Amino acid sequence: MSNSPVADLAPDSLLPVVQDLTRLNTLGLASEAGAFVTLKAPAQLPALSALARQASPLLVLGGGSNLVLPERVPGLVARVAFKGVRLLEARPDAWIVEAAGGESWHGFVSACIAQGWDGLENLALIPGTVGAAPVQNIGAYGVELEERFHSLTAWDVREARYVEMRAADCRYSYRDSAFKHDAPGRWVIVSVRFSLPRPWRPVLGYPDLQRHAKLAGESPSARDVFDAVCDIRRAKLPDPAVIGNAGSFFKNPIVPAAMRDALTDRHPGLVSYVQPDGRYKLAAGWLIDQCGWKGRTLGAAGVHDRQALVLVNRGGATAADIMGLARAVQDAVAARYGVRLEPEPVVV
Repeated sequence: MSNSPVADLAPDSLLPVVQDLTRLNTLGLASEAGAFVTLKAPAQLPALSALARQASPLLVLGGGSNLVLPERVPGLVARVAFKGVRLLEARPDAWIVEAAGGESWHGFVSACIAQGWDGLENLALIPGTVGAAPVQNIGAYGVELEERFHSLTAWDVREARYVEMRAADCRYSYRDSAFKHDAPGRWVIVSVRFSLPRPWRPVLGYPDLQRHAKLAGESPSARDVFDAVCDIRRAKLPDPAVIGNAGSFFKNPIVPAAMRDALTDRHPGLVSYVQPDGRYKLAAGWLIDQCGWKGRTLGAAGVHDRQALVLVNRGGATAADIMGLARAVQDAVAARYGVRLEPEPVVV
């Protein structure tokens, strides 16, 4: 484990360069930045604020897993590459663990499991970086990031200062946060802290987990859950290194109970999950599949043949191809079910 990810390291100069972004977005869309910098140390952040005033707008890039990029990105692109993971505190009720914004999310989860800091195993194999996770408020298999979130340190690019944020400041909701609604490029998430519960208890509510052979015993470990989640995700989701994709492209819509009941009357097989507030989350993948889109292609963009929530780049797709397919899927679901699916990725 390294020292603090927010240590004041000697700054490198920030000299923007032209950069091909094709390999820096998991959809594999051909894209270029006319002005690109890599942030290797937090001490470079004041220089970033100065640059951003000259080359607006600013796009902050993590793992590129939740983006739809145009062929030419205007303004300045800053890739966050801060590294470091450390244990801040071992409390009786929780491990408080901090990771730098540029760390791989899956790598961080794996490192926590190796150290015995359990609680993030249901979020294994989600692509992207630690710094991007609070922006999207990621979640999977019964665990939401906000449930494990403690606080974060962000750089306010506009004000050129550090800001500490707790959960209330981030305004978390389903796959949403304050960062999605503030001015694009305002925030660089420098480090994120997590509160991992002690004693640990597995979260096994999802049917896929309950059916998995590795979790059949009476007392599965966090490593067992981690391995099972990786198995399930690899079986269902395509590897971006093999075929370009941004993971789940649509949010699962949440609807009032009355609407869910009416839909169930008309569509008895409707897949839904009750929420704490009494509303229901509908399975967007099921809706898309029922509309006949699983495995279909529109131009160079397609719907994955194993997971209808995933849109893929079949080779040479552009942002227009991906968004054209997304609109066609949205229209089909809206026409049949009266529900408008909302995309998860940020469209630049």
